[in-house]
Amino acid sequence: MSSVAIILARGGSKRIPRKNVRPFLGEPVIHYPINAALESGCFDEVMVSTDDDEIAEISIAAGAVAPFRRSAANSDDHSTTTSALLEVIQQYRDAGREWDVVCGMYAATPLVTARHLRDGRDLLLASDQHDTVMPVIRFGYPIQRAFGINDGLLRLMHPENQFTRSQDLTPAYHDAGQWYWMRRASFEKHQRVFMDQCVPLVLSEMEVQDIDNEDDWKLAEVKHTLNRRKP
Repeated sequence: MSSVAIILARGGSKRIPRKNVRPFLGEPVIHYPINAALESGCFDEVMVSTDDDEIAEISIAAGAVAPFRRSAANSDDHSTTTSALLEVIQQYRDAGREWDVVCGMYAATPLVTARHLRDGRDLLLASDQHDTVMPVIRFGYPIQRAFGINDGLLRLMHPENQFTRSQDLTPAYHDAGQWYWMRRASFEKHQRVFMDQCVPLVLSEMEVQDIDNEDDWKLAEVKHTLNRRKP
């Protein structure tokens, strides 16, 4: 089956300026997902979707391709992952190329690994019914015992769980924010990443770090350094 990695990397970033090409432990952060995708051996093409010439040049130097530029509509603060991926799929179609499966990836994901990309592909192809594979991470504390703040006071959002033991509550998970393996036809039909037949790949805390601020960046560097030291 033909497959493409689509790494989303727009130039604008308000919270961390130029985040997608900022040096991370000595090299542009976008090099990490590019290298993982290339190393995985899963893809016929590893491409970067960007509106930014510098990002395109850095990506090409790392071994990716950047055959198209993102439109202005898919490069602002309100653009979505879905709309950006659909745009790339259509750009390829206009150029005479179709893909059976696509893997949408984010640029500032230095903890992504080739092994997890291969695991995700294998899960997707394990059944014709699978539409999506999404890496997820378990919440570190039971969300059933979460608090809200009302008029300055803490209030249990689910008071019925106040005295339930943690181990008796159903574990909850959230999107790891690294990549999504998808069957292209299903994605275009449903117009969303999270489809009905979405299979999880559970990752650990050490394998995931959302990067939205400087503290997140430092934590990601610590995790990456420690992961590299593992035998």
